[in-house]
Amino acid sequence: MIKKLVNAKTDMMRLYTGVNVFNAALARIERLFNEFPTIVVGVSGGKDSTVVFELALIVARKLNRLPLKIMFIDQEAEWQATVEQMRYMMTHPDVEPYWYQIPMQILNATSTTDSWMHCWDPAEEHRWMREKEPYAIKENIFGTRRFAELFTAILEKQWEGPVGYLGGVRTEESPARKIGLVWNLTYKDITWGKINNKAKKKFTFYPIYDWSFSDVWKAIHANKWPYNSIYDVQHRYGIAPKDMRVSNVHHETAVSHLFYMQEAEPETYVKLTNRIGGVDMSGKLGKEYFIKELPFMFQDWQEYREFLLDKLITNPEWKANFRKTFDRQDKYYAETEGEKLWRMHINAILTNDFAGTKLGNFERSPTRRFDYKLKREKERNVANGTTESV
Repeated sequence: MIKKLVNAKTDMMRLYTGVNVFNAALARIERLFNEFPTIVVGVSGGKDSTVVFELALIVARKLNRLPLKIMFIDQEAEWQATVEQMRYMMTHPDVEPYWYQIPMQILNATSTTDSWMHCWDPAEEHRWMREKEPYAIKENIFGTRRFAELFTAILEKQWEGPVGYLGGVRTEESPARKIGLVWNLTYKDITWGKINNKAKKKFTFYPIYDWSFSDVWKAIHANKWPYNSIYDVQHRYGIAPKDMRVSNVHHETAVSHLFYMQEAEPETYVKLTNRIGGVDMSGKLGKEYFIKELPFMFQDWQEYREFLLDKLITNPEWKANFRKTFDRQDKYYAETEGEKLWRMHINAILTNDFAGTKLGNFERSPTRRFDYKLKREKERNVANGTTESV
């Protein structure tokens, strides 16, 4: 068993070729244009999707496949700089725009009582962050209001026949992504993507999956491509490149960004505080939103976690989800991770992360996945009454 697992890890070592990532990405995109009658580029206003957009434009011009279809699912609570970047892309003369400003719901990580952001809710029109774009798609006919489910639903409903959707995911940002995008086949011999609906031939591809963040910025500046100006603000505030986010400012991974929003985009901040609860408290606390020192009345971080779970999470279903995940992770990781594990649990509670984004990211590290498999194998051996070493 141990040999099998070690081989699984070492097989993922990098291989280098004589082709640079820029040309490799162009070749991948050209192949996809030749394979699929419909290519759609998903854009968010972020640096990675900006690069994919510009690369796809280059290929579409070469192959006479203009206008280029691009889609953006607008979460309403966006940076104004993101909106401006999207307007540049969507009004580009070589683009066929699909800007979705439709009713949907997204978790609000800044409050345990006002838990959802109901984006573009017609009943809340007087409180919308901004007016809808005149050419936007405004009606939700896709069978779901959940943001994460909309991408696949739109691909199935909006375009008939096979669709290749291009996204800006990169493996550098997550070990779990690296495992997924170099290991399993998505389409023919391609691993760098995912299957949305195999029967209907809807696939997502990530043509810059092997780029580093320096590759991304090199391409943007060398080609003078317009990019989201909020990155310049984040750089001035000392935000690490891996932590820079430009979308969904009330997301569980972006709460601390609300602190500098007050200075960077004060009008956006005021509109957001009037839109959903908890934002102003989070914005005032900034990085202090996350507890750094154990309060003196608790003996350890595990006890503090239990206190917060009991007092802050009032939804019974969400509390049960947290409880189930905490118990399982305690079983497999508390012995080696201890305080680090419990502090991560506390941050998940404070950001209302009942869906398990932070908790899932914690377990996706290759080392933890490896340790988990070893412990599970040992459990099975014990249950089967064997003493075989793992």
